[in-house]
Amino acid sequence: MSQMNDDTHPQPGDYQPVASPYQWQAPEPAAEKRRVGLGTALALMLAGSVASGSVVGLVAANTASTGSTDVVNSLREPSAPAPESPVGGVERVAANILPAVVSIQVADRTSAGEGSGSIISSDGYVLTNHHVVSGGGDNAFIQVTLNDGRSLPADYVASDSATDIAVVKIRDVSGLPVAQFGDSDELRVGQEVVAIGSPLGLSSTVTSGIISALNRPVRASDGGGESSLIDAVQTDAAINPGNSGGPLVDMNGNIVGMNSVIASMSSGGEAGSIGLGFAIPANFAKRVADQLISTGRATHPMLGVQVAARQDVQGALIASVEPDSPAAQAGLNAGDLVTRVDDRVIDNSDALVAAIRSQDFGQTVALEVQQQDTGQSRQVEVTLTSE
Repeated sequence: MSQMNDDTHPQPGDYQPVASPYQWQAPEPAAEKRRVGLGTALALMLAGSVASGSVVGLVAANTASTGSTDVVNSLREPSAPAPESPVGGVERVAANILPAVVSIQVADRTSAGEGSGSIISSDGYVLTNHHVVSGGGDNAFIQVTLNDGRSLPADYVASDSATDIAVVKIRDVSGLPVAQFGDSDELRVGQEVVAIGSPLGLSSTVTSGIISALNRPVRASDGGGESSLIDAVQTDAAINPGNSGGPLVDMNGNIVGMNSVIASMSSGGEAGSIGLGFAIPANFAKRVADQLISTGRATHPMLGVQVAARQDVQGALIASVEPDSPAAQAGLNAGDLVTRVDDRVIDNSDALVAAIRSQDFGQTVALEVQQQDTGQSRQVEVTLTSE
């Protein structure tokens, strides 16, 4: 069973390593096939983000002419509006966002790994994936390579394994270029995007594509007991191992996602892009990163139910309701089948977990609920609280 207010969720399928750092394998049930659009041979692997930005997608610290040491932090800036039409070509987007994209190397005495990241403050905070920085352990050495070729030491700040989001901080820097966040809630299927990262160690690699789908529940396990579930943006921009943590940007150069996962037809060994990549939405990544920097941990909206991992129902079947939880206060009961959250169809337990987790604290959502014994449907409004 999956509990909606902790990090334990049902495992719909096995996940096997395919390439560094991890690989995810798509679940076998029919509902899961429908979700990712491929059969049981599809494997999902943690890769990186490929992103790039355009003219307005980069925020530079204004220190050259004034000598000021003011810190620019994109977590504190409002999300930029979505472009109505492409502003510049991929070349222009890449030229402007590349200075804010970094390569990350993590090593300890026995292992090493790499990924990508985005500079989100002029004093060195970098947004990346949890799985990029977690493999080296507590005593790992972290090095960040800037686009200008400088390699600088960095410190681990905090991470959230449940959502695969992490923050590191480059030591003793100021005036770095900063990537700007866009509004991922305004993304449209078919919208053009650009990705930049360091696939297979090839830094500053640029690819482009479109938004293929939205609200894809994607789960991954690193084989070490940690599992993450993201409410992903799907893109056909080419993403490969080593891209993890890099940005996916719109044609204004604003971050709209952090690429984390790719799909492969292979179930083992190295694999590359087949045009199915998945990114963490920018609004969600921004919220979690702000929490990690401010408090050292992330909390998520809570519904307060446990859901059963059932393959024979179309929806999320509630197994139990926690006393005094938002679900209990709204009148949800064990045996209720949640089939919709607002205008979003819920076809399994992971879809419900991802949909609730992507909401804001204190937000009221409308659930469409079906009683298993009578088949009658009703709408229930629930105000979410934090874990």
